Amino acid sequence: MKMSEIKELTEQELLERIDDTQNMLTRIKLNHAVSPLENPNQIKNVRKDVARLLTEKRLRELNKQND
Repeated sequence: MKMSEIKELTEQELLERIDDTQNMLTRIKLNHAVSPLENPNQIKNVRKDVARLLTEKRLRELNKQND
């Protein structure tokens, strides 16, 4: 997911996407613990997506405080 896509999301969509992505990361980690994934880089990519989403959320919070 690109930052340009994330910036276009509404506040509610952003929160939903954060929740969904964090749940997906948890499921991927559990599946990887049970049996190895075909592509272990998938964990890294999803973790980066979570970080991007949380960063955008924090930027919006800071912008609200400054306004």
